[in-house]
Amino acid sequence: QVQLVESGGGLVQAGGSLRLSCAASGGTIGTYAIAWFRQAPGKEREFVAAIRWNGIRTAYADSVKGRFTISKEDAKNTVYLQMSTVKSEDTAVYYCAARPFLVATTENEYGLWGQGTQVTVSS
Repeated sequence: QVQLVESGGGLVQAGGSLRLSCAASGGTIGTYAIAWFRQAPGKEREFVAAIRWNGIRTAYADSVKGRFTISKEDAKNTVYLQMSTVKSEDTAVYYCAARPFLVATTENEYGLWGQGTQVTVSS
Protein backbone atom coordinates (compact mmCIF):
# COMPACT_ATOMS: atom_id res chain seq x y z
CA GLN A 1 0.00 0.00 0.00
CA VAL A 2 1.40 3.36 -1.03
CA GLN A 3 1.72 5.90 1.75
CA LEU A 4 2.14 9.64 1.20
CA VAL A 5 4.13 12.02 3.39
CA GLU A 6 4.11 15.78 2.89
CA SER A 7 6.95 18.07 3.92
CA GLY A 8 8.26 21.54 3.27
CA GLY A 9 5.60 23.59 5.00
CA GLY A 10 6.42 26.47 7.29
CA LEU A 11 6.22 30.21 7.71
CA VAL A 12 6.79 32.40 4.66
CA GLN A 13 6.35 36.10 4.03
CA ALA A 14 3.77 37.33 1.57
CA GLY A 15 5.33 37.51 -1.88
CA GLY A 16 7.81 34.78 -1.07
CA SER A 17 8.20 31.20 -2.24
CA LEU A 18 7.97 27.75 -0.74
CA ARG A 19 8.26 24.24 -2.15
CA LEU A 20 6.18 21.41 -0.76
CA SER A 21 7.08 17.77 -1.30
CA CYS A 22 4.89 14.69 -1.33
CA ALA A 23 7.00 11.56 -0.96
CA ALA A 24 5.56 8.11 -1.55
CA SER A 25 6.65 4.96 0.21
CA GLY A 26 5.53 1.35 -0.04
CA GLY A 27 5.12 1.56 -3.79
CA THR A 28 5.66 3.67 -6.88
CA ILE A 29 3.71 6.79 -7.84
CA GLY A 30 4.39 6.00 -11.48
CA THR A 31 0.78 4.97 -12.16
CA TYR A 32 -0.93 7.52 -9.93
CA ALA A 33 -2.29 10.97 -10.48
CA ILE A 34 -1.24 13.13 -7.54
CA ALA A 35 -3.11 16.18 -6.32
CA TRP A 36 -2.63 18.87 -3.74
CA PHE A 37 -5.56 20.07 -1.67
CA ARG A 38 -5.61 22.61 1.13
CA GLN A 39 -7.80 23.44 4.08
CA ALA A 40 -7.80 26.81 5.78
CA PRO A 41 -9.20 27.26 9.30
CA GLY A 42 -12.99 27.23 9.27
CA LYS A 43 -13.14 26.35 5.58
CA GLU A 44 -13.70 23.21 3.56
CA ARG A 45 -10.82 21.43 1.92
CA GLU A 46 -10.28 22.69 -1.63
CA PHE A 47 -8.45 21.54 -4.72
CA VAL A 48 -5.15 23.26 -5.52
CA ALA A 49 -3.36 21.35 -8.29
CA ALA A 50 -2.98 17.90 -9.80
CA ILE A 51 -0.68 16.08 -12.19
CA ARG A 52 -1.45 13.08 -14.36
CA TRP A 53 0.40 9.80 -13.86
CA ASN A 54 2.69 10.44 -16.85
CA GLY A 55 3.19 14.12 -16.05
CA ILE A 56 1.68 15.23 -19.36
CA ARG A 57 -1.40 16.94 -17.98
CA THR A 58 -1.76 19.27 -15.04
CA ALA A 59 -4.70 21.12 -13.54
CA TYR A 60 -4.81 24.14 -11.25
CA ALA A 61 -7.38 26.02 -9.24
CA ASP A 62 -7.97 29.52 -10.60
CA SER A 63 -6.77 30.98 -7.31
CA VAL A 64 -3.24 29.59 -7.77
CA LYS A 65 -2.89 29.51 -11.56
CA GLY A 66 0.27 31.30 -12.62
CA ARG A 67 1.71 31.24 -9.09
CA PHE A 68 1.94 27.54 -8.21
CA THR A 69 3.54 24.76 -10.24
CA ILE A 70 3.08 21.03 -9.70
CA SER A 71 5.70 18.59 -10.92
CA LYS A 72 6.73 15.01 -10.31
CA GLU A 73 10.04 13.18 -10.16
CA ASP A 74 9.38 9.48 -10.56
CA ALA A 75 12.99 8.56 -9.80
CA LYS A 76 12.52 10.04 -6.33
CA ASN A 77 8.91 8.89 -6.01
CA THR A 78 8.04 12.49 -5.17
CA VAL A 79 5.63 15.18 -6.32
CA TYR A 80 6.36 18.85 -5.68
CA LEU A 81 4.25 21.97 -5.35
CA GLN A 82 6.29 25.08 -6.02
CA MET A 83 4.48 28.02 -4.47
CA SER A 84 5.49 31.50 -5.61
CA THR A 85 4.19 34.99 -4.89
CA VAL A 86 2.31 33.58 -1.94
CA LYS A 87 -0.55 35.50 -0.38
CA SER A 88 -2.09 35.46 3.08
CA GLU A 89 -5.05 33.54 1.67
CA ASP A 90 -2.69 30.67 0.83
CA THR A 91 -2.39 29.95 4.55
CA ALA A 92 -3.72 26.42 5.09
CA VAL A 93 -2.84 22.82 5.78
CA TYR A 94 -1.75 21.31 2.48
CA TYR A 95 -2.47 17.68 1.71
CA CYS A 96 -1.35 15.48 -1.14
CA ALA A 97 -3.59 12.73 -2.44
CA ALA A 98 -3.36 9.97 -5.03
CA ARG A 99 -5.70 8.15 -7.39
CA PRO A 100 -5.02 5.83 -10.33
CA PHE A 101 -3.79 7.46 -13.53
CA LEU A 102 -6.08 10.39 -14.30
CA VAL A 103 -6.42 13.83 -12.78
CA ALA A 104 -9.53 14.72 -10.79
CA THR A 105 -10.38 17.88 -8.91
CA THR A 106 -12.75 16.66 -6.20
CA GLU A 107 -11.46 15.14 -2.99
CA ASN A 108 -13.84 12.18 -2.93
CA GLU A 109 -12.13 10.84 -6.06
CA TYR A 110 -8.86 10.36 -4.20
CA GLY A 111 -8.38 7.31 -1.99
CA LEU A 112 -4.87 7.87 -0.64
CA TRP A 113 -4.02 10.87 1.53
CA GLY A 114 -1.06 12.21 3.42
CA GLN A 115 -1.22 13.73 6.87
CA GLY A 116 -0.77 17.33 5.72
CA THR A 117 1.77 20.08 6.18
CA GLN A 118 1.04 23.57 7.51
CA VAL A 119 1.79 26.62 5.40
CA THR A 120 1.47 30.01 7.06
CA VAL A 121 1.89 33.23 5.07
CA SER A 122 2.68 36.34 7.06
CA SER A 123 1.80 39.77 5.73
